[in-house]
Amino acid sequence: MNSGTKYLIATAAIALIIGGGSGYWIAFNKSPAPSAAAAPAAEPKPVFYRNPMNPAITSPVPAQDEMGMDYIPVYPEGGADTGAPTGTVRIDPTIVQNIGVRTTVAQRTTLSHDIRSIGRVTYDEQRVARLHPKYEGWVEKLFIDKTGDRIHKGDMLLAIYSPQLVSTQEEYLLALNNAESLKDSHFPDVREGAASLLRSSKERLQLLDVPRHQIDQLTAERKVMKELHIHSPFDGIVMNIGAREGERITPQTELYMIADLTRVWVIVDLYEDDIPWVRIGDTAKMEVAGIPGRTFSGKVAYIYPYLEAKTRTVKIRLEFANRELALKPEMFANVDIHSSKQVDAVVVPAEAIVRTGTQEQVFVQRSPGEFEPRKVAVGVTADGQTQILSGVQAGEIVVSSSQFLIDS
Repeated sequence: MNSGTKYLIATAAIALIIGGGSGYWIAFNKSPAPSAAAAPAAEPKPVFYRNPMNPAITSPVPAQDEMGMDYIPVYPEGGADTGAPTGTVRIDPTIVQNIGVRTTVAQRTTLSHDIRSIGRVTYDEQRVARLHPKYEGWVEKLFIDKTGDRIHKGDMLLAIYSPQLVSTQEEYLLALNNAESLKDSHFPDVREGAASLLRSSKERLQLLDVPRHQIDQLTAERKVMKELHIHSPFDGIVMNIGAREGERITPQTELYMIADLTRVWVIVDLYEDDIPWVRIGDTAKMEVAGIPGRTFSGKVAYIYPYLEAKTRTVKIRLEFANRELALKPEMFANVDIHSSKQVDAVVVPAEAIVRTGTQEQVFVQRSPGEFEPRKVAVGVTADGQTQILSGVQAGEIVVSSSQFLIDS
């Protein structure tokens, strides 16, 4: 082998050693490729875009409506935030401003409620008397013959002739004479029988409403009276006269209707939403057009246990003193009821509640542009504030306007 050939072989061996070493050094010191975990998280892509004024109109690409408002992007349910509850909605803050979303903070406060309604003045049913005779007869004399007259307890109203009363008087006189003639009898049974007959005859007169002074007169004079009287049972106003002089009467005849108007009732219709606030004993103020400048004070006396089907209201009864007889039945009045009930509650504006027909919900702002629908149980409403029984805590931010656009 000549020297040239040896030189070529040596040169190739040296080059092979140098190339292999260089490749090993490069492979050993090569930087690792970026891992998949280090890649930035992809932003969520909207599924479609919705018209802010008409949710039924959608677009697969960004668009604007006729007014130049951007369509609202709709993201997949749950979005990219794995911690967001199902149904959370994300809206660009600029679009939130454009569609007029307003928020408010749920607060803990004390709710109270004053109710204003229309009432009707009527009689106190416990102070009304309708006088009927307990026998047949004829009116001999009317001592009170005009409606509207004010009378007092014990006043004589009318005199009646009745054959039944005449015979009852005769029986009483016979029993009276018999008792007096037998009072000295030697037989106790005879004396007791005569006395018992006298007592029963007198009781019969009393049961027929013969006044005491006429029974005393009958006992003293021993003479049957043709006319027997009927007297007023209490102070009051004559509201109706049902018979005139000479008229035949029966137990069905209403002789007089008398009402004591020194205390009156006022009947008020309340809607169902107001009923939870009213309690018996609550104070009420009342004004009537017929007595300008005067305010009457009363109280809630009774809450009727049924609902009026036609008006969907519940009647309550107020009581007012009326010693001057200024309040007259059938007057209409403006009534303010001051509820004594107070509720310590978490409240939100009433307009923040979205009522779907089967449930109530609100939208809670989790972060700017991110809104969570949340079911709530609501309580009473007063002065535009609604009590939240469960679902929202004090301090949380809820949407108070445009929530229907967010819901759509």
